[in-house]
Amino acid sequence: MAEDAFTEHRPLLFTIAYEMLGSATDAEDVLQESYLRWRTVDPATVQHPRAYLVRIVTRQGLNHLRAAKARREEYVGTWLPEPIRTAPEVSDDAILAESVSMAMMLVLETLNPTERAVFVLHDVFGYTHREIAASIGKTEVTVRQIAHRARSHVHARRRRFDSDSDAAREIVERFLLAAATGEVQALMDLLAPEVVQISDGGGKVVAARRPIIGRDDVARFVLGVIRSTAATTRVEHATYNGMPAARFLTDGELDWLVAFEIHDGRITGLYGIRNPEKLHLADTVHPLDRGEPQPWKR
Repeated sequence: MAEDAFTEHRPLLFTIAYEMLGSATDAEDVLQESYLRWRTVDPATVQHPRAYLVRIVTRQGLNHLRAAKARREEYVGTWLPEPIRTAPEVSDDAILAESVSMAMMLVLETLNPTERAVFVLHDVFGYTHREIAASIGKTEVTVRQIAHRARSHVHARRRRFDSDSDAAREIVERFLLAAATGEVQALMDLLAPEVVQISDGGGKVVAARRPIIGRDDVARFVLGVIRSTAATTRVEHATYNGMPAARFLTDGELDWLVAFEIHDGRITGLYGIRNPEKLHLADTVHPLDRGEPQPWKR
């Protein structure tokens, strides 16, 4: 019975852990630790299994996030979230799609651990301040203040983007074709003037150490990368973090992954992950779930 409850709510628990941590690997670790704790509980003493499980995951997630903050301060180059492969249906839920997007995950990274947990639980999953207070061991008044501060911070820094769609994927296909054929003007026409390209190699593989900003510089960078790898690389289209993406495979192995942020018909952001430690789960499609209304009542 305990295992059945955990399995039933696993997509929700993974989604919470991932949005708190920005890492599928760490989220899986949190779920494993949470499951072991859940197994020590007598189910007969738990009135609302989902509420209980969410509290466990939240507390374990906070512990992991505090440790991860210290590691990320020493990260080589620009840090990006570990990408997760998502089903196209994720874009049907606008709040979920935005919350797992690369841009939002980077904004969440600027919050402290408690702010991030509160924002995710309240603004994404709809928990009340009272419910969150019980989960993280704070007073309701304190949680309300944290939520207001975190929300103001996020709203001031969030980037607008269009969810994954047929139109967005078509733009990515045209962009990759223009890059592969060296059609500079066609490439430039698909990039927004303020486009940003961010690469994450983690110091383990070659990648740009700093963000590249502006249509000219991004186009030049993309053309250089494509020219140096086109002969040995195969490209696959996919959906990651609710965004259209391209997988670049060399000798059948995933070498790098690029997620595309699109707004008003142009590419506003390219997020390229090459760090092999962040690609080992990239083939796994992760079911995501924000739960139903009144999640603590089950």
